[in-house]
Amino acid sequence: MAFTAKDVQALREQTNCGMMDCKKALTEADGDMEKAVEILREKGLAAATKKAGRIAAEGVVLAMVDDDTKVGVVIEVNSETDFVAKNDKFMDFVKSCAKTVAAHKPADVDALLKLPAVGMSMTVEEELRDKILTIGENMKVRRFTYAEGPLVTYVHGGGRIGVMVTFETDVADKEGFQAYAKDVAMQVAAINPLFLDEASVPADVIEKEKEILTAQIANDEKLKNKPAQIIAKMVDGRIGKYYKENCLLDQPFVKNGDITVAQYTEETAKELGGSIKVTGFVRYEKGEGLEKREDNFADEVASMIK
Repeated sequence: MAFTAKDVQALREQTNCGMMDCKKALTEADGDMEKAVEILREKGLAAATKKAGRIAAEGVVLAMVDDDTKVGVVIEVNSETDFVAKNDKFMDFVKSCAKTVAAHKPADVDALLKLPAVGMSMTVEEELRDKILTIGENMKVRRFTYAEGPLVTYVHGGGRIGVMVTFETDVADKEGFQAYAKDVAMQVAAINPLFLDEASVPADVIEKEKEILTAQIANDEKLKNKPAQIIAKMVDGRIGKYYKENCLLDQPFVKNGDITVAQYTEETAKELGGSIKVTGFVRYEKGEGLEKREDNFADEVASMIK
């Protein structure tokens, strides 16, 4: 599989590694991007990269609890430019989409598009077409998630990130619970955990991580000759660090690094005289994983010289 200079640049941006290291890794990986990232990590050159991809398309992420149904919704609607996200008509449409999800709980985006848009005169699909015509930009309802029961929603950066966290608790109506829940949602927005807790991490993810860590040690002159059981212990220690970095409940709490989010949850439950269990979270970041249209300046200059 051949690769281009653009691929080397993309790998460099993803891993912050040197140009030659990226080129070598892509050669070794036959142009396979994911494999190249792994090779760089095994050599200890690249930090773990999250697979969100480069932040791309514009638009907005909305997270809200619907007043009528008490259903929590996180939804992303994309547009071509950031300017549109500040347009009132566009925002009214996004809110209508969220309310329609809360009212009808559609299975997917296709099902949502066929529903009558809450508070508007047409279906979601017809309203979308109307907005595209009147605003003059391509738009797309990309994804949504909804939940019921005790939950909190949080929007960060004017619609750049939307978070919803769900709980099992008997103290949801007590003063102090909402403040605690918002803290947890802000943690999700800021630190971007990949999993809820250790039990949520798929076995194959841990196996892959162990492989990479073992290869890192094998490539380290100071460590590679240590006895096998010492190396195994080191790998386990580093897996513990992986949990701390990537699991919400194991992460140090942002407002007080001396305790974990799990400990903060326990302390709050005790103070409020009941039980609290974080059952899940959703975090949408606007445009994550979408390819952005990029006009390549270098190519443009080259074509002009020709």
